[in-house]
Amino acid sequence: MDYFLIITILVSLAAAFGYVNVRFLKLPNTIGLMLITIVFTLAVFALSYVDATLLNAEKYIITQIDFRSVLLDIMLSFLLFAGALHTNFEQLKVQRWPVLVFATFGVLLSTFLVGIVMFYVLQITGLQVDFIYCLLFGALISPTDPIAVLGILKKAGVPKKLEAKIVGESLFNDGVGVVIFLTIFQIANSGSENTGIVGIAKLFGLEVIGGILLGGLLGWITYRLLKSIDDYDIEVIITLATVMAGTAIAHKLHVSAPLAVVTAGLIVGNDTVRGTAMSKVTETYVDKFWELIDILLNTILFVLIGMEMLVIAFETQYIIAGLIAIPIVLACRYISLLLPIKFFEKRLDFVPKTNLIMTWGGLRGGISIALALGLTADMHRDLFLVITYVVVIFSILIQGLTVGKLVKKLKKE
Repeated sequence: MDYFLIITILVSLAAAFGYVNVRFLKLPNTIGLMLITIVFTLAVFALSYVDATLLNAEKYIITQIDFRSVLLDIMLSFLLFAGALHTNFEQLKVQRWPVLVFATFGVLLSTFLVGIVMFYVLQITGLQVDFIYCLLFGALISPTDPIAVLGILKKAGVPKKLEAKIVGESLFNDGVGVVIFLTIFQIANSGSENTGIVGIAKLFGLEVIGGILLGGLLGWITYRLLKSIDDYDIEVIITLATVMAGTAIAHKLHVSAPLAVVTAGLIVGNDTVRGTAMSKVTETYVDKFWELIDILLNTILFVLIGMEMLVIAFETQYIIAGLIAIPIVLACRYISLLLPIKFFEKRLDFVPKTNLIMTWGGLRGGISIALALGLTADMHRDLFLVITYVVVIFSILIQGLTVGKLVKKLKKE
């Protein structure tokens, strides 16, 4: 089966599921698509007892797609740039220090808390897993997913200053989370005795700082190019080239592509650049183009997440471990946010119950699944993939559906 046919099938399914959601369910896209895809996949399973043709066709499509590579190396850059482009830069500038601490210290603390607790929980449930692999799970499940978060917050009625914290954190902690995961992955692969503290710090620093510096340079070059012409067609293509060239350069330089495109997107999207480099017509076309890219890739992504169920080995013991992991992941996120919020709440005007809203509104999504798919068999890939899947489904369907109600309830208090 060629790639054009696979893409055609995915886009057609995405269009069909999107139509059903908008026409009948009327749920936020992220939630609606996840729900419809899961129902569709379960229906395919049920139908396979009569005729397995459709199940085999779906399984074949999924096995032809390297989900981890497609999401982390291709789709993620476009999705993050689109998210950063539409982020309120002025609010984010005000909240930059808490966002920075949430995205670095918060993710690191959550990684270790989840890793430690899961290590002992898995021992109790009879699953013998080395601590380093539990730490890997902590790294892949700790970052919140901007792709899932952005769509739902728009409909949840979250106060703007809190939205800036949640969106800003999810844009940056995603890039940082991927770097932490890759660092621990390297330690797990080579053995801790072969990886010194200096080596780890150098790898982490190069990925993070290098990614942000590259993004700053890309953003500045894009700004200068946009400012020097007034042609909305070419200007839209320039923003597209920024993402594609930026991602390719980041991979070549071994710096973080997600952090590079987020930084570039924030620069290109901020009001000063928009006001001096883009005409009103260009601004409208750039925004609409990236909104369309965002919606299209989001839709395909959540169809892919649902279809991945077909190739996951759902064992009862693994599902139980996944259900236990849900409150653990939420509690660890709450604790990891507690200290930064206490530190900054006196200096910045924090919304009441910020920690609770950020914990419940910090959704997990495709990035966690993509990282889990990158584990090797020795790292208990099947176990952690099922646990991750259970956490992600709960996060999107339960947390996503109720975060709006939680915000409204807390507003009344």
